[in-house]
Amino acid sequence: MELWFTEEHTDFARFSIKVDEHLYTGQSEFQRIDVFKSKEFGTFFTLDGLMMLTEKDEFIYHEMIVHVPLATNLRVKNVLVIGGGDGGTVRELTRYDTIESIDMVEIDQQVVDVCRRYLPQTSCKLDDPRVKLHFEDGLKFVRTKENAYDLIIVDSTDPFGPGEGLFTKEFYGNCFKALKSDGILVNQHESPYYEEDAKDMQRAHKRIRELFPVCRVYQAHIPTYPSGHWLFGFASKKYDPVRDLNEQAWNALGLKTKYYNTELHKGCFALPTYVLELLANA
Repeated sequence: MELWFTEEHTDFARFSIKVDEHLYTGQSEFQRIDVFKSKEFGTFFTLDGLMMLTEKDEFIYHEMIVHVPLATNLRVKNVLVIGGGDGGTVRELTRYDTIESIDMVEIDQQVVDVCRRYLPQTSCKLDDPRVKLHFEDGLKFVRTKENAYDLIIVDSTDPFGPGEGLFTKEFYGNCFKALKSDGILVNQHESPYYEEDAKDMQRAHKRIRELFPVCRVYQAHIPTYPSGHWLFGFASKKYDPVRDLNEQAWNALGLKTKYYNTELHKGCFALPTYVLELLANA
């Protein structure tokens, strides 16, 4: 008997991976968690039936959500990660010796526990002494912070269920308040390709644009995410990610990456016309 994991991207499009083994299934207080093993993508994990990451392509997402803001401002010292229970974003952040503290706020401790067990590739730096884990609601956590962080990374699930509050105007306003005078906010920005995903992307962009003087969007190709075309939001009180890219200094660090490089950094902000139109009409 063949076992396949299938995710519905729309009512008319599905994405399937042949599964070798179903390693784990559990129901937390917030969501259903499953871990599978496959030949094509290695170990992968899903929440409520939606793909979160695979061993094969997770490096694309995590490198792009971390290295773009860091190469823009290498003086970042204090970072807040909201979500990111798989640990991949923290893993990339800990590669910078200049970062002094990383607060990671994940609402679902069971996600972290499962990823520690089945995805050591991404969770391997959660015990770094600079990392402090907070198992609570990111929306409530950030309300209490003011002028505290150089960088906030919103590594959230989709804008429903546990992640719904992380796409509201109130949340983005609290992030603005929690950032220092030159702070940067980066968030996963959904896909522009399918209609419902594009609407979520537009709503998030509109809310962020109303708050931050610098508001840009960049893209990456992530094969196992809906349509494979994924966006990230870059918002800042001061820095422009293309104009202020510190290319020579970042390259001098000698960090070995598989997807990100400074040439790609400059190019990823050049968006297709249909995406520019969606953003302009947000």
